Amino acid sequence: MLITEKIGNINFFNINNRKIDYVILEWHETNIRILHKKTIAGLDVVMEFVKENPALSEGDIIYEDDFKVIAIELKDCNTIVLRPKSMLEMGRICNEIGESHQQAFYQSDEILIPFEDSLFRSFSAAGYNISLEKRKLVTPLLKSRD
Repeated sequence: MLITEKIGNINFFNINNRKIDYVILEWHETNIRILHKKTIAGLDVVMEFVKENPALSEGDIIYEDDFKVIAIELKDCNTIVLRPKSMLEMGRICNEIGESHQQAFYQSDEILIPFEDSLFRSFSAAGYNISLEKRKLVTPLLKSRD
């Protein structure tokens, strides 16, 4: 099955009584233009987003017919979770993340970063409120446009 665009998001879509099947993606696959995957039910799916970056997210619907809907589900991954105590600490954390060239995510007043041992040790040594958890990386902090 060839998919070339997103249709909507499951949170704002009328599913009715259709079955929902999911394509499981890792956080770093959400911006890849061409992907070959299988749904949980075993259906082969080829996603080709040629015109633009797909920017796929949790719950995005990529296919529908009278009987089923296929949506995106993000896989949990090892995540560094930082809880800044102040705006100053937030600025310092964001600066360190920028220097490490890591993708950062934001959720419920927390900064989330895909786990990297050296970064985890660095943030721990700096005394930040930090933990290692399994999380879905859903809301990226995007780079500003030039």
